[in-house]
Amino acid sequence: MSRNSDDKPRESRGRRDPLQRGSRGVPPSAPVDTRPAPPARRDDREDARGRGRRPAEPRVPDTAPPPTVERGMYGQVLGTSGSDDSEAAEIPMAPVRRLLSLFIAGFSALLALGLIFGAQTAGVGAARIPYAIVIFGVQVLFVLAWTMAIRPPGMREVAGVALATAAAADLAAVLPEVAGVTMPIIVGVVGFIFGVVGQLWRREARMRVTEAIGSALVLTIGVISFSTLVVLTRVELGTQAIVISLTSTGVALLLARLMDTVAPWPRIAPQVPRGALGVVVGGMAGTLCAAFLGRYIVGFDPKSAAYVGLAAAGAAILADLAVGFAEAGRELAGEPPTMWLARHMQGPLGGFALAAPVAYAISVLFLT
Repeated sequence: MSRNSDDKPRESRGRRDPLQRGSRGVPPSAPVDTRPAPPARRDDREDARGRGRRPAEPRVPDTAPPPTVERGMYGQVLGTSGSDDSEAAEIPMAPVRRLLSLFIAGFSALLALGLIFGAQTAGVGAARIPYAIVIFGVQVLFVLAWTMAIRPPGMREVAGVALATAAAADLAAVLPEVAGVTMPIIVGVVGFIFGVVGQLWRREARMRVTEAIGSALVLTIGVISFSTLVVLTRVELGTQAIVISLTSTGVALLLARLMDTVAPWPRIAPQVPRGALGVVVGGMAGTLCAAFLGRYIVGFDPKSAAYVGLAAAGAAILADLAVGFAEAGRELAGEPPTMWLARHMQGPLGGFALAAPVAYAISVLFLT
């Protein structure tokens, strides 16, 4: 039974259904989809209004890549990359290499013996040249070790100027008729200026002016400090002061490193493989050794010798410890490690370089 036109909805009267069977484009046998159209999405409405559609957000993968652990030259964990944790990665204590500490202790003892016995060969006038040659050899080691460790811009220029400054400072300590450190200091100032200017010729150094000035200053002060030992042999009681101060310095560095092979605790810092017990024992042993030598060396007594030994040993241990902190800082900054031998010779050489002017100052100001 067919439905008449009155049975259709009122709003559809007088209009032809485009989907009616038999209309154009729709075959009579095709089914008619009477479902209502889905509502327009927000993005479609915005596009219809002439606005640009928002870019689709990237899909976050369900599984994140595993974090990568970054380690330093000593094997300690520096950080973790690829992790969503906001907390900083815990840095464990750097391991103490006992054989390495033993090697540094032996090098400190050999360096002290060379400087002490070399001072005994110093005579009058030109006879001091052999000791100046010994000092120049130590200065060469100092320049090479520190240049390779701190890696300044223009390493060749810095090392060349520092070696020339060392040779000129040694001659300035031997040749003048009146002993003093005025001429070596003047040579050091000139060498520092040439060292900075030589680095600034390079474009790399102009981008790192602070490092260029700092490296030239450190190397210049180091080589001039060793030259004060040559001047000290020309001062009254100078050779005796060298024996006391360098013996206490060698004993302090030796025992401090030996204690690190046995009992490297309590740790001064997690990143520095040194123990506070070795630092304290080394300083006390160096002072005690100086006081003992003061009983047998002419011109000294245990009290005055203890003052010299305490100042020299304390300065050397602090310099050696500062080198350890500087090396740990360079490692944490991500700088590549340098030559193994030069990196670990840096501490004892820096310790003796600082102990030499301290011994000269105490001997000149308080003993003569």
